[in-house]
Amino acid sequence: MNALSAGVVPRIGLEHIAVGREKEIAALSQDLENIAEGGAGFRFIIGRYGSGKSFMLQLIRNLAMEQGFVVADVDLSPERRLAGSNSQGMATYRELMSNLATRTNPSGGAIALILEKWISGILSQVAQATGKRPDDEGFDDQVELKIREVVDDLEGLVHGFDFGSVIIAYWRGYREDNEEKKDAALRWLRGEFATKTGAKSALGVRVIINDDTWYDYIKLFAKFASDIGYKGLLVLLDEAVHLYKITHAGSRHNNYDKLLAMFNDSMQGKAEYLSIIVGGTPQFLEDKRRGLHSEEAWRTRLVKSRFVKDGLQDTSSPVIQLEALTSKELSQLLQRLVQVHATHYKYKKVLSAKELEEFKQEVVNRLGADTLSTPREVVRDFIGVLNILQQNPQVTFTELVRDTNFQPTPTEENTSMDKDSEFAEFTL
Repeated sequence: MNALSAGVVPRIGLEHIAVGREKEIAALSQDLENIAEGGAGFRFIIGRYGSGKSFMLQLIRNLAMEQGFVVADVDLSPERRLAGSNSQGMATYRELMSNLATRTNPSGGAIALILEKWISGILSQVAQATGKRPDDEGFDDQVELKIREVVDDLEGLVHGFDFGSVIIAYWRGYREDNEEKKDAALRWLRGEFATKTGAKSALGVRVIINDDTWYDYIKLFAKFASDIGYKGLLVLLDEAVHLYKITHAGSRHNNYDKLLAMFNDSMQGKAEYLSIIVGGTPQFLEDKRRGLHSEEAWRTRLVKSRFVKDGLQDTSSPVIQLEALTSKELSQLLQRLVQVHATHYKYKKVLSAKELEEFKQEVVNRLGADTLSTPREVVRDFIGVLNILQQNPQVTFTELVRDTNFQPTPTEENTSMDKDSEFAEFTL
């Protein structure tokens, strides 16, 4: 409730208020099935500010975890990009690894738990298969053989040998109860070693993850996750509009090129067990001066089919455009918010369907039907109304909503400054 009232997408409970995105969810769910079979996928979720992009990403994140995927998400920013001269690519990688999550550890930071669970499972398998105990002679050798089966499967991939060496180092730290070696392996996997010398001294490997190679290790981790029992890896890149906002043309081109390499890997089958979903605005995609469509390689890949017309949607294409919620869907959303709010604050008297329509009509009249199509501000204002009514029982719904001072929160797209304009972030 706190997240919704602040206009922020909550991490949990989204299924209770999800409406009107059945086709999109079905398409992304089909992607997950393909990933679990060893495929790869790449999607853009495109919509205006407040249209529900982040909501969709979090919804599919939760769905993927429930189905047994490892997930990692990041909000791109000026400090976190796909490439950059100041290690912005590594900042993105570190954030992804920090946010690594599974069904049993949904809040992030799951990399150590993933490795511990995997090794514990192998210990149990070896004990059951051989009848030996962990202290018996030869037990550790059997365990290492099992671990090397997984590691050897990675060596055919770029940087697979070094990745496997670090996994083996973690196992040996586990076996020797050497927390320093385990911590060094985790630091390497999280991209925290600044020099090759430090990595060689701690782990015996001669390479470190850097701006040029971090995506290769994302692919490695996806294959590794599949090999140890997960269905694959889902990577969510939100706020891609920050790539569009890069003012330096060369830097922006480098980021688009990195994104293109990731796209091509997925579409051409060079990646396995990996799905990447990018959330962005229409300007990020379609602006012919600075957006993806400004580059021919991107435009030819993402342009709409000439057969897609108004009222028709192709959810199999790389780009999923979020359509405006219908009036009926908005009514359903408001009804669900009422139910969740009443359940949370433990009260029985809830707003009627007539009152919900009255609220919706007030917003339409004051903001206009076009801006109503983005639900963020409507939800935020509605939660505010529910909070006021719950805390001030002497106030009636009609008095509050029909008050002349009631002004719905304006949408970001209707402010005087275009947030995507060339000078949106210009300061003296």
